[in-house]
Amino acid sequence: MGDVAMTVPVLRAFTEQHPEVKITIVTKAFFEPFFEDLKNVNVYSADLKGSHKGILGLFKLSKELRTLKFDTVADLHNVLRSHILKFFFFGKKVVQLDKGREEKKALTSGKDFKQLKTTHQRYADVFETLGFSVDLSKPSFPKSKILSEKLAQLIPSKEKKIIGVAPFAAHKSKMYPLEKTEQLISKLSTDYNIILFGGGKKEIKVLNQFENKFSNTVSVAGRLSLNEELNLISNLDVMLSMDSGNAHLAAMLGKKVITIWGVTHPFAGFAPFNQPKDYALLVDRKDYPLVPTSIYGNKFPEGYEDAASSISVDEVVSKVKAVITA
Repeated sequence: MGDVAMTVPVLRAFTEQHPEVKITIVTKAFFEPFFEDLKNVNVYSADLKGSHKGILGLFKLSKELRTLKFDTVADLHNVLRSHILKFFFFGKKVVQLDKGREEKKALTSGKDFKQLKTTHQRYADVFETLGFSVDLSKPSFPKSKILSEKLAQLIPSKEKKIIGVAPFAAHKSKMYPLEKTEQLISKLSTDYNIILFGGGKKEIKVLNQFENKFSNTVSVAGRLSLNEELNLISNLDVMLSMDSGNAHLAAMLGKKVITIWGVTHPFAGFAPFNQPKDYALLVDRKDYPLVPTSIYGNKFPEGYEDAASSISVDEVVSKVKAVITA
C-alpha cells in the first residue's frame, strides 16, 4: 500500500506539468480512492486473485489493456508480474523502475552509509526516460475533505487539534513499543484529539483498549472504508507513524508526518514525501551501528529487535508539539 501511495504525489506533479497526457493506472481496485483527485487519470482494476491470476490471467489483462490504445508503459513496480506484462506488451515502449538494488545492498551491509535517491524521484525518473520531465520541488496537494456527519462525530473535541497515530508496521522491528505508545497517548490526549489507525484483529483489539483508557482518543481501526480513512486523514494536523503505509497516505495528502524508525532508515529512500528531515526520529547509530539492517525491516541481528525503544517518549512528544504548532 505504501508503494502505491508514494506514486500519487509524482502522478499529481506529472498531470499538472503535462496536462495533455492521459494516464491509466493499473492497480488493485482497493487502491482506486488514492487517485480520485488526479486529473486525466483513470484506474483500471487488476483482479490478481481472480480473472487476472497467473500467466494466463496476465495475458488476458494485457489484451484488455491494449484496447485502451496506450502509447507507452511506465512500470513503477518492477516485479515478476510487471515483467510478464512487459513481455506481453511487445511492440510497446516499456520503462521499468530502477530500484537501486546494488546501492541498497551497499547501504544495508554498512559499506556505504549515505542518502540514496528517494523512491519518489525513482518514479519520476521513469517518466523522464519516457520523455516527460517531472519536477517534484514545488508540490501541490488536495484540499482537506469536508467530513461527513459520521466522520465528524468521531472527533472528540472540536476545539482541539487532531493527531493521527498509526503505531503498527509490517515487522515488529519497525515499531515503537506499544507500552511507550501508550505513554505517548497519555501525554498527548489531554491537549489534542488522538485518532488511532490500524487494521487486523489484534491491532483493533489493542487500539480499542487505548480508546477506552484515554480521553479525546478514538480508534477507527476496522470501522471505516479506505475512502473514509483518507477523508479523515486529510483533516489531521499531524500524523505520527512508523515507517509504514499510513505515513505515505498522510504525506500524499499534504499532511505533516512524523515518523519513528527502528532498524530501517530514511537513507534507503522510503521517507514520506515532502517532509523535513528532522520529522524522522531515528535510533542512535552509536548504539545501533548496523542500522539500517535491511530495507524493509525483516532482517536484523540479535539485540536490534527493539531498537526503536531507544527513542524516548519525551523526544517524540516534544517533536509532535513542535510540529503541530509550527
